[in-house]
Amino acid sequence: MRLCMCLWVLAFCILASDLGALADVSSLISKDLFEQILKHRNDAACQPKGGWATAPDGPYAWGYCFIRERKDRGAHCTSKDWPCRPGKQYYGRGPIQLTHNYNYGQAGRAIRPDLINNPDLVATHTVISFKTAIWFWMTPQANKPSSHNVITGRWTPSDADRSANRVPGYGVITNIINGGLECGHGNDDRVASRIGFYRRYCDIFGVSYGNNLDCYNKRPFA
Repeated sequence: MRLCMCLWVLAFCILASDLGALADVSSLISKDLFEQILKHRNDAACQPKGGWATAPDGPYAWGYCFIRERKDRGAHCTSKDWPCRPGKQYYGRGPIQLTHNYNYGQAGRAIRPDLINNPDLVATHTVISFKTAIWFWMTPQANKPSSHNVITGRWTPSDADRSANRVPGYGVITNIINGGLECGHGNDDRVASRIGFYRRYCDIFGVSYGNNLDCYNKRPFA
């Protein structure tokens, strides 16, 4: 629960900082702590490179570098339920890298802006960007629980989850976000990178990591 509250505070502080109002949240998190969490976000090397093995302060001190997906900027028009607009692409954008037309459609319906027609708002509008991240974090989809319920211990795995080795822990959150590509096939550098960032933030906030951090042997959600 403490970790969840810290993540909420971090998101709120980023919004406040970008809106020029960081002093208003100083009772929740100090400016020095905020700068430590996202230490190199304004570094010239952040957006083109992100963290690298020999980066100053280690690779996981270089969070919040990529506003847009770097490698796969395809259309990601994967659902007929949310008709895509000509010329629009639904690749990863924002702090949680919202991807696929169905996520843009559902997020837009929940927070009001029409993201099917205006997907780049997730990269260019600070408040909308973080609203989509919070929406994704809080919203269960199909047979996936919400990341919020997982991290707060409110999710109880079904028999199908247990047979797929999906048990409570940070690894389930990776499975929720990108399990189809990253989970269930042994070691994966992307999963290891997520764990590295997670551990760093836990250390900063002084909370335990918990168990079951990876999803190497956990089948993806269907």
